[in-house]
Amino acid sequence: MAESPAAGRATPRSVRLLRSRWARLALVASVVGPGIITANVDNDAGGIATYSQAGADFGYTLLWTLIPITFALILVQEMTARMGVVTGKGLSDLIRERFGVKSTFFVMLALVIANLGNTVAEFAGVAGSLEIFGVPRWISVPAVAVLVWALVVKGTARIVERIFLAACVFYVSYIVAGFLARPDWGEVARGTFIPTLAFTAPALTMVVTLVGTTIAPWMQFYLQSAIVEKGVRVEDYPLSRLDVVVGCIVTDVVAFFIVLACGATIHKAGGHIETAKDAALALRPLAGKYASALFAFGLFNASVFAASILPLSTTYYVCEALGWESGIDKRRDEAPQFYALYATMIVLGAGLVMLPGLPLLKIMLLSQTANGVLLPFILVYMLLLAGDERLMGRYRNGRWLSLVAWATTGILVVLTAAMLWLTLRG
Repeated sequence: MAESPAAGRATPRSVRLLRSRWARLALVASVVGPGIITANVDNDAGGIATYSQAGADFGYTLLWTLIPITFALILVQEMTARMGVVTGKGLSDLIRERFGVKSTFFVMLALVIANLGNTVAEFAGVAGSLEIFGVPRWISVPAVAVLVWALVVKGTARIVERIFLAACVFYVSYIVAGFLARPDWGEVARGTFIPTLAFTAPALTMVVTLVGTTIAPWMQFYLQSAIVEKGVRVEDYPLSRLDVVVGCIVTDVVAFFIVLACGATIHKAGGHIETAKDAALALRPLAGKYASALFAFGLFNASVFAASILPLSTTYYVCEALGWESGIDKRRDEAPQFYALYATMIVLGAGLVMLPGLPLLKIMLLSQTANGVLLPFILVYMLLLAGDERLMGRYRNGRWLSLVAWATTGILVVLTAAMLWLTLRG
């Protein structure tokens, strides 16, 4: 039987639609990833400890701060992503070319010190989370160190990114833990949409720490390098921007539920915590074993995730600053310094956690202080670069965006200075 003309026309159209859908999915896969990954890694062991303390000490009253913090994070990350797409260079490269080797060296030194402390914090998070399940640190820390080393050294950029994206999914454990904590949703709404702040040193310190925890210097270097390595084109930038915005919103939604869970339980019980491990243990009698286990699992996932990313971000910006080859898709003989530095950061981070009597809390505090000192410089560098017409062309910051960006940076600088002053004073 002869095929009707209508049927003959239908098949090519359906094929075209199918192909166009696959083409769109392929385009999304080729662009999306760095923004979501970078933002979610910010919910690392230190971040979880900070959000847990905010909920345990202040209940729901600081939930509203996460809204302006999210807008500030989106603003900073969008500029970073745009510079990576337009210039095809990492942030270290651009700083060296525009501001000279001396500036780059001091930025690099501060970043290495800060990230080493942060890496120690991640392995401490690995140890603490698995100790809740009865696994001693002399087993968990070396095993995770080997795992994260093999992931980058043996994997390709595409495989590593897929694993990192899968790790982002497990942050949902904190959202579930928040619901299991059975919060008073009326109080949650008031804490979210009605700003209140007690002008006391502890409250102001916590607000400043929330800002410093959410917007970290290393994030800008890693995000820009990841976008450059992924090869995102200028015409695909709208997707990259969406990737950044979604990542920033998701990570602060997770932070919201961490604060909520601890506010609904530990704060109401009059408790106090120092670490994320303390929060997981405190939830057990207050919200049940499932909430506690989910919180501990989330801490383990976040710590392993960040223990992979933070050393990787260090290797990216050091290699870029010194003009060395870098990239996960490079072979070890093509980028020996890249892989050697990555291994060194992991060995030092894991090794320090294994040393008995080491003041881990002081090391974490020092790393946060280093982040605080560095953040204003990085933000100013970024704004000068993003507003440079010779570098960015029509993608430079416009007048209104520049005004908002400089105002936001000014507020962040003031808050960071306040954090440092309060930290040193205490």
